[in-house]
Amino acid sequence: MASYHWAYIRIMAGTVLGGVVGFYVMHRVEISYKEKMKERLKEMMAQQQQQQQGNDNTELLSDS
Repeated sequence: MASYHWAYIRIMAGTVLGGVVGFYVMHRVEISYKEKMKERLKEMMAQQQQQQQGNDNTELLSDS
């Protein structure tokens, strides 16, 4: 009878711990993904600003 009791406790503990570990892993994956996307967005914005500055310079030169 006691073996059933410990078996249920092990199953419940494993389920809870597995859920916690799974949540933590997915949380870390999400945070790293967001950081990568922020960096990519910064790079894209910098490239876009450089292109706009280049276009503005060529327009100024063509107006002269």
